[in-house]
Amino acid sequence: MTHSQAESVIKNIIREIAHECATKGQTVSETLVAFMVKAVVLDPRNGFNVDRTLTKTDVQKLIKLCVDRLLDTKSPSLDTIKMQVYFDMNYTDRGEFLDEHHRVLESRLAPVCREITDCRARSAEELESLYRKIVSYVLLRSGLGSPTDIKVVREATAALQSVFPQTELGTFLSLVKKDKERQLKELTMIVTGIRLFNKDCGKGGEGIDELPTILKEAVPATTKHIDAELQSSQEKIYQYTALLERMEANKGKSTEFAVPLLKEALYNLRQHEAFLHVILSDVQKCAEQVDTLEKQLGAQLEQLKCIVRSKTAVPTAQVYPHFIAGSNIWNSFQDEIVLLSVLSNMTANLQPFLGIHEELFPAQVLQPLLDGITVKSDEERKMENSGKRISVSDFRVQEWFFPENTPGFERLPIQYHGFCGYALAAADGLLLPGNPEIGILKHNEKYYIFSSKDSAYEFAQNPEKYISLIGEKAKQCAELIQLLELHQQFASVTPYSQTKSGERFFKPISKCDSGTQTDTHFMETNIVRSYEWNEWELRRKALKLANLRQKVTHSMQTNASHMRRENATQVYLPKQVATQTKRDNSSNVPKPQIYLAGLRGGGKTTKMVKVNLTRDVEES
Repeated sequence: MTHSQAESVIKNIIREIAHECATKGQTVSETLVAFMVKAVVLDPRNGFNVDRTLTKTDVQKLIKLCVDRLLDTKSPSLDTIKMQVYFDMNYTDRGEFLDEHHRVLESRLAPVCREITDCRARSAEELESLYRKIVSYVLLRSGLGSPTDIKVVREATAALQSVFPQTELGTFLSLVKKDKERQLKELTMIVTGIRLFNKDCGKGGEGIDELPTILKEAVPATTKHIDAELQSSQEKIYQYTALLERMEANKGKSTEFAVPLLKEALYNLRQHEAFLHVILSDVQKCAEQVDTLEKQLGAQLEQLKCIVRSKTAVPTAQVYPHFIAGSNIWNSFQDEIVLLSVLSNMTANLQPFLGIHEELFPAQVLQPLLDGITVKSDEERKMENSGKRISVSDFRVQEWFFPENTPGFERLPIQYHGFCGYALAAADGLLLPGNPEIGILKHNEKYYIFSSKDSAYEFAQNPEKYISLIGEKAKQCAELIQLLELHQQFASVTPYSQTKSGERFFKPISKCDSGTQTDTHFMETNIVRSYEWNEWELRRKALKLANLRQKVTHSMQTNASHMRRENATQVYLPKQVATQTKRDNSSNVPKPQIYLAGLRGGGKTTKMVKVNLTRDVEES
């Protein structure tokens, strides 16, 4: 089967699964179905072999398994996968989000801009209408007030007339389209800067929101909300982890809880925690950006006040750059507002993926099981093992890293999202946070962290064994592929939060003596002898060529050149013409044949005999 055929089969399977779910009242996206198909095929318990072509029976089995898992309303694993798909489809880093946001704004303003640039106004009424459109465009692009508010329109018109009076419309209309668009953007920035300066001076600012003040209040509120969500998830994480540790210690004894279901619930909360950390990091960047922008805006307005003061007229070359800079800073404030709103919405939209916990593990059921168990936080677990580090002398081959001797130690790309590799393998998928102070093991250019000194020693004795066990566990629980960042082992969707920066590819700095040798001239020289930089020399050559055009050219033909010249002509081929006429028809009739005898008689009288030799029609 070719690649295109296999892709077509997979698409048909995905559509069939989505249709089956829709007929049973559950609408699912094709992205979620594709992730579920991969999860079912990877799970060795389902008996699929990825190296052979799926039979019709295999396809039917695959569809049934996927539909059953997608319709399972009490599956923490399904909620985790849904959460991962949602975050992957909606999250982008700051740079790409702002680029997309600006592109959308440009596309929305394009019809208004096109209406202005394509205008061919001639009469006074048409010119006045065009000027009103320019004012509306300036307001829409700047976002400072509504174009329907008469006070806002008057203020914007007055600011625009101070830099672009209506008498300049003739010059504007004579420009090409690109120059018109550039001038509209520049006018918008200057008018925005003027209105912001007037607002700061208390002489205007109608319809302009206090964005710095709003952001100063919104950022802490958003941070507080995310912290509350994070704390709520972490409380349950610590409880589930303590309960799973107790069950692992009492392995073989009967328990009231299904351990696999509890682990899936733990994976769900850990994934939610990881996503909240990503969002919180972006919110903190917003806070830093707002502080910087506020200082920059204040500095620009102060400079403008120093330049203007009480002067009646100021050179445009002095104030326009400050107006434009202030406008750009204000646009950055608007970007931060939009970005903060999106991050807040994403935080709220992650909450529905946690609803299964109250149904499966309510507090009244979970609390009695926790009696007598010490619930530890991640920080408390690290504090327990602080000072307990491995001894490098116990290992001959393995390489270990510690905070004091490794530059950039905190940026090392730790495997398994910072969880203990030994606990993942030995405890069948138990997630315990690793402690970097114990030591970080480097194995096959990858870095592993551990929750205790004993775990580090056990893992270091046979790393490949435990790495293989973790891979098998991830096949059974597909949500671990993204949670533990196992994307090099599995062809899965890479979360955007892990690819947005180069931090994942950071390697520790080690000192070494090295030398390199390069050729003196490893690139071939390309000197153009005919190049001339002097424009007067170019002018002399041009005059010389022009003078040659008036000279007579002599030529002769020799034996060597005789009949060697190549000629070519271009002609128009005859046009093919045809006409349609009436149909010609004919019939076959006997040809008349008459013989006259006796015309050459020898006597005085001639007796002529006429003989008709024509055959009858029926005989022909």
